[in-house]
Amino acid sequence: MSGTTPGAADAAHPAAQLPTASGPLTGEKEPGQPSRTDVFFRELVRGSAVTTILAFVLAMIVGGVLIAVTNEEVQRTSGYFFARPTDTLVAAWNAIYTGYEALFRGAVFNPRVGDFSAQIRPLTNTLGFAAPLIAAGLGVALAFRVGLFNIGARGQMLVGALFAGFFAFNLDLPLLVHLPLTLLAGILGGAIWGGLVGLLKARTGAHEVILTIMLNYVAYYLLLWMLRTPGLLQAEGSNQPQSQPTPATAQFPDLFGPTFPQLDWGFVIVVVATVFVWWLIERSSLGLRMRAVGENPHAARAGGINVERIYIYAMVFAGGLAGLAAMNQIQGNVTTGFAATIDAGIGFDAITVALLGRSRAWGTFAAGILFGALKAGSFSMQAQGIPVDIVLVVQSLVVLFIAAPPLLRAVFFLPKTEIEKADKARAKAAKKAVAA
Repeated sequence: MSGTTPGAADAAHPAAQLPTASGPLTGEKEPGQPSRTDVFFRELVRGSAVTTILAFVLAMIVGGVLIAVTNEEVQRTSGYFFARPTDTLVAAWNAIYTGYEALFRGAVFNPRVGDFSAQIRPLTNTLGFAAPLIAAGLGVALAFRVGLFNIGARGQMLVGALFAGFFAFNLDLPLLVHLPLTLLAGILGGAIWGGLVGLLKARTGAHEVILTIMLNYVAYYLLLWMLRTPGLLQAEGSNQPQSQPTPATAQFPDLFGPTFPQLDWGFVIVVVATVFVWWLIERSSLGLRMRAVGENPHAARAGGINVERIYIYAMVFAGGLAGLAAMNQIQGNVTTGFAATIDAGIGFDAITVALLGRSRAWGTFAAGILFGALKAGSFSMQAQGIPVDIVLVVQSLVVLFIAAPPLLRAVFFLPKTEIEKADKARAKAAKKAVAA
């Protein structure tokens, strides 16, 4: 045996006894762990903002293909594609460029006119079209955060218009009184109709989807009956199912004067409503309870939260916001008298806006402006001979791609989430087990 003691050997070779230091405290990454740059990149591309942008880009690409396919020049040149393929490709490029250039001119900025006010008028039109979409979308998004699928914004808008027309149109009041009174009447009508859904769900357990669908029909036929009945909402001296024009003292004044007629003070009220919804959901104690119910109503009930009461509150707020959307219609966009179609599809578009906005207040605000831009620009696209249905297809595709993140990640070769990786591993393991 050697005369060297174990302690002396350890002292002579300290590196052989101690593991290599690693980890965040040493500045070195642990073996097998991705770098901070890789982690940041993966989290970035998996984020909701990037997913939303990519969904819109992919929808625009598909829309461009549809524009090219439906173009007459592209169809003509495709007849001899294999003889001169460049003719077809150039025609397709011209069709796509012309269509989206018209969309930009109609929604954001029109450089073809000399007057600056006329050049930026498309942007104000976009904001004007976006106002009711944002308001109704906020109502749907708020209900989503509480775990409620509110597809009754249409009925809530119709009852809001009914209340405003029945209780406020026949009054002779100054502007400072008549305008806010009409606005409050519409919000109250929508809140009552939405609150009815919350009350029925809380007391009977009925599903809000069934309730809102049925109440949409009830609201539509109730409003239609009142518009057809003299002495109720039908305009005097008319046999058409239409109300009298909105009184001048109940209309929203133009925000920047008659040069921009589409943008009025209703948009400012919608901005205030967005701030309110953000504060309510993200900062208030009631919002905390709402989010808790939306995450897990059983756990929220175990924690002492009155879930039924939260359902009622959520639907009251959602209905009131839909009523605000209706007021943006009859006090701003349609002042010559409204019919039973005053919702103009906004109640259902609001679902798309809320989904695109990830049920967040400012996300819904941005999504509403985007859809307002698509609506404003669709008129310019029609002038170029492009079907307006293309815009509707783009809107639908945006929702499709957002609702299916795995599809979007597969198209753009984005990294999978840990949940998707685990699911794939389990599927492989199950397949091997079956094969064995």
